[in-house]
Amino acid sequence: MRVLVIGAAGQLGTEVCKVFADRELSRADLTDADLALDVTDRGAVQRLIAEHVRPNLVINTAAAHNVPKCEQDPAHAFAVNATAARDVAAACAACGARLIHISTDYVFGCGGTRPYTETDPPAPLSVYGASKLAGEHLIAAACDDYAIVRTSGLYGAAPCRAKDGMNFVRLMLHLAATRPEVSVVTDETATPTYTVALAHQLRVIAERAEPGLYHATCNGSCTWHEFARAVFDYTGTDVTLVEATSADFPSPVRRPDYSVLQNKHLQDQGLDIMPDWQDALHAYLDTLAG
Repeated sequence: MRVLVIGAAGQLGTEVCKVFADRELSRADLTDADLALDVTDRGAVQRLIAEHVRPNLVINTAAAHNVPKCEQDPAHAFAVNATAARDVAAACAACGARLIHISTDYVFGCGGTRPYTETDPPAPLSVYGASKLAGEHLIAAACDDYAIVRTSGLYGAAPCRAKDGMNFVRLMLHLAATRPEVSVVTDETATPTYTVALAHQLRVIAERAEPGLYHATCNGSCTWHEFARAVFDYTGTDVTLVEATSADFPSPVRRPDYSVLQNKHLQDQGLDIMPDWQDALHAYLDTLAG
């Protein structure tokens, strides 16, 4: 099987490449990859996928996901997250490749009280969420053999380029090492997801799942305050953790107050291999300690 990973040098793409290392793998990214690719260059996307690599499987992890910057530059957000997603899908259709595309819990809005399934209506609050939702619709219109995978709160060993190399866990440990107290919100609930776990789930989806829309996060849920507490407790970090609300951190971006996803489509097919969020966090922290 020929596999092309787009966004291969990113936080998730790095782990996806490891999981598919036993295949005929091609890595594409703006930088630090075997193949240079700007996904907003439609001609380059078409040539790479449909003419040069001609893969059996494309996994597109590329995204504009710096949420404040998306709000400031919506044209760029839609160019990467929507138009480029369509172009990747069209190129996959042209050469008969299956497409796995990464989307987000930010397609949902406020007021949720139970985990969202794939059939719940989206209501994005931000340019980022709206652009990712637009990409979902354009992919579905451009090709038939696709799996759109919504996930949430990614963290992993590879640097997150949209956050200056940080992820939430590393940020909490950094703040705890540099100040006596750390404030984290109690009014935003999600499911932080370890990139290693998601990468293995993507392989299952690629090889066994029917086409369609999927949620794939770690199981369970927590507020960001609870997640920070779990980080500090497991690492024995001595810091005062202060309860805060989103109002304490004014932002031009509206974020969901509850964006927990249920992996229902995977569960219905018996394909959900995602761990509980606490077990995944412990696995990640063990790698940092080792």
